[in-house]
Amino acid sequence: MNQVSQVQPGATATALKGPTSAGASALSSDFETFLKMLTVQVQNQDPMNPVDSNDYATQLATFSSVEQQVLTNDLLGAIGTQLGIGSLQQVGAWIGMEALVRAPVNFDGTTPITVRPQAHPDSDSASVVVRNANGAIVERIALEPGQTSLTWNGLDQNGVALPRGNYRFEVESSVDGVVIDSQLSQVFSRIEEVRSDRGNVLVRLSDGTELVSTMVEGLRSAGG
Repeated sequence: MNQVSQVQPGATATALKGPTSAGASALSSDFETFLKMLTVQVQNQDPMNPVDSNDYATQLATFSSVEQQVLTNDLLGAIGTQLGIGSLQQVGAWIGMEALVRAPVNFDGTTPITVRPQAHPDSDSASVVVRNANGAIVERIALEPGQTSLTWNGLDQNGVALPRGNYRFEVESSVDGVVIDSQLSQVFSRIEEVRSDRGNVLVRLSDGTELVSTMVEGLRSAGG
């Protein structure tokens, strides 16, 4: 669907070099301090009761373990950053496309909206409830058994276009006239922006909603 951006090995090496080198430099300084403290400890020990050589070995082993852990954390952090950049570049290609999501959608006053309703499997009837940005019901559309797609043209009962704005589509499933389930329906909404936030790649939809990119359940070309 979208071509994945390739990260050059050289670029990866460069990206990993900075934070890891900084961590190594800090550890080098700490190790020098540790050796000075160890030297002072040896110089000032009681000659009649010297410190067991095993204690020195334990201290060195402990410092070495901490050193390896810090370097590993630096390396993992750098790799995570690089992967995040790659994901952002890939998802960035979605801008301008329409995402299949469970979210409100912006109606521009003319362009029909594709809805993908999914009724509860135990229901004997279902309908799509259309609400405006204030939560008021503007239309209720009965679904045929097994119907999984409908196109909402944004017209009221008199055939007049409803105001521009954000609308939400809820699927109400019923048994013997009693509602047993109500959930936000899938709709196609245009992707306006893609950004990175704390390691997550977010997409901003036409209504202003922001979702983690993994919540996008499908993609299609605008107006498809």
